[in-house]
Amino acid sequence: MLLGEFNHTIDGKGRLIIPARLRDDLGESFVICNGLEGCLFVYSMDEWNNFVAELETLPRMNKDARIFKRYFFGSASEGSFDKQGRVLVPPTLRKAAGLEKDVVLVGVQDRVEIWDKALWEERSQVSEENLDAIAERMESIGIRI
Repeated sequence: MLLGEFNHTIDGKGRLIIPARLRDDLGESFVICNGLEGCLFVYSMDEWNNFVAELETLPRMNKDARIFKRYFFGSASEGSFDKQGRVLVPPTLRKAAGLEKDVVLVGVQDRVEIWDKALWEERSQVSEENLDAIAERMESIGIRI
């Protein structure tokens, strides 16, 4: 399971060190793609295949489904680690997520999210009041804390 928050930098060539704890769960190769809310998603091959299986259930004639699939598949790139545990983040994905230098990697159960540090600091702040409301909505769909 992918867990934790890690601060890193992307070098001038677009290479990013992935912490060993995350690399172990991602495996030898992985898929990196557009994420939601301004970040990138990184999936192990097994988790990517699970995600693909879910997307395959979407109706082909549904416009939203087509747009959703295009968003993820069109941006997807297979990656692997170099000897230093770095991954090359493609320029189009760096641009899409606004990644220039300081980034935060967040393990979110089945994927790693890569965030621009300033955006992460803005988006990760959740007030107790908002968290209570979110918890109530989660409970309404069967998630119990």
